[in-house]
Amino acid sequence: MNTKAIYAACLFAALNICTLSARAESNVQAQTYRYGTHLDIQKVLSLSEDPEPACGVVNAHMTYLDSAGHQQKLDYRKFADNCNEGN
Repeated sequence: MNTKAIYAACLFAALNICTLSARAESNVQAQTYRYGTHLDIQKVLSLSEDPEPACGVVNAHMTYLDSAGHQQKLDYRKFADNCNEGN
């Protein structure tokens, strides 16, 4: 019976560690891009922008993994995707 209890405790500890690392990554503060900012982007996870009804400059957001595998967030400004409609 002690072996089952030890296995259960190890499994519970491993699940807690995984949960804590997932929470730590979800609390990443977004960095604001400025011209010349060094970016270490290994893989882009998501791109989004604030909804704007007209063509113009909008706030955009990127979530990505850096070369160490850590999740990062970046806020930047760009022309809205709807500016390309009709071209």
